[in-house]
Amino acid sequence: MPLFEALNIDKSFGSFKALDDVSIHVPDSSIYGLLGPNGAGKTTLIRIINRITAPDKGELLLEGRPYTYEDLMKVGYLPEERGLYKKMKVGEQSLYLARLKGLSKTDAYKKLKHWFTKFEMMGWWNKKIEELSKGMAQKVQFIITVLHEPKLLIFDEPFSGFDPVNAGMLKKEVLELKEKGTTIIFSTHDMASVEELCDYITLINKSKTILEGSVADIKQQFKMNLYELVYAGGHDQLLEQLNGKISIIHSQMLPGGKHLMRVQMPEKGNGNELLSTAMNYVNIISFQELLPTMNEIFIKAVSKN
Repeated sequence: MPLFEALNIDKSFGSFKALDDVSIHVPDSSIYGLLGPNGAGKTTLIRIINRITAPDKGELLLEGRPYTYEDLMKVGYLPEERGLYKKMKVGEQSLYLARLKGLSKTDAYKKLKHWFTKFEMMGWWNKKIEELSKGMAQKVQFIITVLHEPKLLIFDEPFSGFDPVNAGMLKKEVLELKEKGTTIIFSTHDMASVEELCDYITLINKSKTILEGSVADIKQQFKMNLYELVYAGGHDQLLEQLNGKISIIHSQMLPGGKHLMRVQMPEKGNGNELLSTAMNYVNIISFQELLPTMNEIFIKAVSKN
């Protein structure tokens, strides 16, 4: 059973339809990517999940039952636009926001000390938010978001403003949270992060769902029968055998007398046929099917709609 579901959600602002019959089904202990171009409706759906606004139609379920305002205590939300009080000190503000999530002062301080030590941030405790860089302030808000150990985390562009080292550190923390049983909804335009983190995705375009499912299944759905061979010897003979039967997309010499070849098989062809033919003429070093990237899938799906 999914931990969280949004079912048949409609939302309009005047004559503008922001969401049109959109549903998501978020499995327990998974990372679920909410994708789409700017203006597709992602932020509206996130705001509905966080009870910032209400849908015109549809329902929200948590663990199979209606999702209530009380359930917000089980949710952590990291918005793209940060909401920290710039004049407050980091430690003071962190304790205040942790108390709002139901933690006692003692528990809040203990958990904050753990996270601040882990992120090497104890030296920031008495600094004001306005003294921090965007990335440093984002670390503070990340900690505040996860501190009460929510069942459901919602991250909206969480890596924006981070350098590669700190982005990698945060991705590691997100994966660790998932391993501990947290369910995560993750909205981003960064398809490389989707490849690294997401188990499932929904792609919204022009207020409608155009793609939904596991990342692995979607890659299979969009694959184009592309394969890559690395081999030694027999190059000319192999070319002669393949000529007119398949499309050679790319071919190049590699160091040590090796060759790399990328090919596209006919619609009814398969990799076994290619491998069987190649083995008669060359020494196979590596062979793999080339699946599309999430970036390629995103562009192709959106351009069709």
